[in-house]
Amino acid sequence: MLAKLRGQKGVRMPDSFIRARAPLRLGLGGGGTDTSPYAETYGGVVINATVDLYAHVTIAPSESGQVELYLDDRDVSWKGPVSAQLPLGGDLILLKGVYNRFCAEFNEGRGLPLAINVYADVPPGSGLGTSSAMVTALVQAFNELFQTRMSAYDVAHMAYEIERIDLKLNGGKQDQYAAAFGGVNFIEFGPGPGVLVNPLRITPETAAEFEASLVLFFSGVSRESARIIDEQTRNVSGGEAASVEAMHQLKAIAYQMKQALLMGRIAEVGAILDESWAHKKRTASAVTTPQLDAAYDAAKAAGAFGGKVSGAGGGGFMMFLVDPRKRQHVVRALEAFPGRVFASGLTTGGVMSWRIGEDLRKVASLAA
Repeated sequence: MLAKLRGQKGVRMPDSFIRARAPLRLGLGGGGTDTSPYAETYGGVVINATVDLYAHVTIAPSESGQVELYLDDRDVSWKGPVSAQLPLGGDLILLKGVYNRFCAEFNEGRGLPLAINVYADVPPGSGLGTSSAMVTALVQAFNELFQTRMSAYDVAHMAYEIERIDLKLNGGKQDQYAAAFGGVNFIEFGPGPGVLVNPLRITPETAAEFEASLVLFFSGVSRESARIIDEQTRNVSGGEAASVEAMHQLKAIAYQMKQALLMGRIAEVGAILDESWAHKKRTASAVTTPQLDAAYDAAKAAGAFGGKVSGAGGGGFMMFLVDPRKRQHVVRALEAFPGRVFASGLTTGGVMSWRIGEDLRKVASLAA
């Protein structure tokens, strides 16, 4: 599909705001097996679920006639002359990467005077796939701008290419596909380059029980996943037996998780998370820290079935599944540590975009 879209005529400047959002995700099983070279060599599988926390994007005509980029939640901005290829680097590299790709492929190599604002509902380095969700939302916003009619697979694949190939940022593939499709998905990667997203049809009652049992805790520590993924990559590439075997176990656990979810056995899902976390810690030395271990042990002692650190590890969010009758005990135990508990539920929708017309822009400017 993408090959057919490339080379289309340029876009007319928008006369309205374009907004997009993409959901963040919880990794439930198989995380790490979607990274290279494991996925291409052995075939990876992950199971994840999106939650009602989002990465947000707005694209509008630039009033200055330049390119304006804003990372609103970190108060970072950049402004420069219109060009099809903005200089890469810095905190705004994700925005620049998506802008550069679309100008090169869909606007005949010409730049556009756009103002792009982004923010996320969680702190950076969360482990909820925030960066990839942001790229996915940006791709969808430009998809809306250029009317390229990309499918969810197209959007996810382009987001992956921009992050991993264009910008050379280390990581796996699951986050882009989770953000694009939304919901609870069992996703297969390879062997080779192929990706297959299998939505899981869990019952409304199972979803409700999962939400009642979920405790999502931000550890207060933002982490850099690239270093952890680098070590995992070296271990797999070098044939480090313990790390490779741990990856095999994580993949097997994803299948167990799928069965438990489809059967609605949330306590079993929690126990599987506990086992998965033990294997995850064997894939790289920086996956956990003494602070994370202490918080995890406190949650287990207060009644959690099990849990894990979301994403590559090293910090960010921890997720636990508990007996709802003991949920507040677990929350109080975690509140003794730096960080905070987030309220969150599952969502079924993936990335979306929409337009805000000129009349609403005028109302917004008058109200400012």
